[in-house]
Amino acid sequence: MDFTAARKAMVDSQVRVNDVTDRHIHAAMLTVPREAFCAPDRAFAAYADGAVEIAGERKLMPARDVSKLLQAAEAREGERALAIAAPYAGAVLARMGLKVTAQEADQAVFDVVGAALAAEGVETAVAPLDQPVGENWDLIVCEGAVVSAPETWGAALRPGGRMVVVERRNAVGKAALYVKGREGLSRRELFDSAPAMLAALTPAPTFAL
Repeated sequence: MDFTAARKAMVDSQVRVNDVTDRHIHAAMLTVPREAFCAPDRAFAAYADGAVEIAGERKLMPARDVSKLLQAAEAREGERALAIAAPYAGAVLARMGLKVTAQEADQAVFDVVGAALAAEGVETAVAPLDQPVGENWDLIVCEGAVVSAPETWGAALRPGGRMVVVERRNAVGKAALYVKGREGLSRRELFDSAPAMLAALTPAPTFAL
């Protein structure tokens, strides 16, 4: 399979046509090998318009949604970014010139994507997803859906820092941009999205008797 041609087709048909105009994002997604961030037996599907398995229940967010999140985040070269359950997005940010740490709760994910992240200069950390490593991040990004963004994520941002995440309670969720100001976090909805839920951050269902 010609992955170089597949990357170009992905950017042309899934990114540019969805109002993502940032050329830095285009350039990064044309070079980061998305096939290295999914299960080896799913590499053939890496550039399809949809989610692709990494390990267990974890999946890559569709490329369209990754690009739209990163454009909304206005990532800048030299910034510090924390990619929580977001290995592909973290690699794209690193290719754009950010200093990136990728955080996962399950080492099994890094067993699949670790070599590709190392090749992009991304540091890695294994820790519960609701306990972000480090502090004063310029940017936090997540590829999985959560019911609501954990308060700990916002607390880990520097003043003026941004966070992009999909919050989902039903079949389709909303991508949101959070910005940390003096009086707390502001929130702006961006677009509809339905990535796989992060099981570690999904409350157990309750039943009324």
